[in-house]
Amino acid sequence: MTTDAPKSDATGAPGSNARSVLIETGEWAGWRRPDRDTFDTRSGPFYHRRDADGSVRCAFLVEKRHLNGIDVAHGGCLVTFADHAIFMFALDHLRGGPSVTVSLNSEFIGAAYEGDVVEATGDVLKAGGSVLFVRGVLKVGARIILNYSGVIKKLKPKAAIPAPRDPDQGVD
Repeated sequence: MTTDAPKSDATGAPGSNARSVLIETGEWAGWRRPDRDTFDTRSGPFYHRRDADGSVRCAFLVEKRHLNGIDVAHGGCLVTFADHAIFMFALDHLRGGPSVTVSLNSEFIGAAYEGDVVEATGDVLKAGGSVLFVRGVLKVGARIILNYSGVIKKLKPKAAIPAPRDPDQGVD
């Protein structure tokens, strides 16, 4: 894959206040990627787009740095991508508010190799007031390599979350 020219967009994906960039050229043209300096961004790059039917699809290219000692995509990389994907699938339900993964379960079914494009598809099974249940699969072409499900917890805005205690201050 070639290096793609991104275009900044502060709107992010629908329902999100996260920044993302729209890729305008190259093999990833039409896809978006997060525009932030976080673990999942450094682990990828992971891309996402909304398909014509309204569903969200995520993808990444397996590079040498994603491999383990036997030259297949590292399981931790695939699970990190699955964790990223559940939030992309849930964007419309999260409405830009803070949220965290409560649970993420996965089953490895196959392998991905350097040069493979891994795609994630999935959906929200149930969205309650503060908890969402999401599932999906990772595929290389038509071949499923990982099945996963996760639970996302919506949090209160940062202003309402107390700051961590200073461990040197003791306990009350």
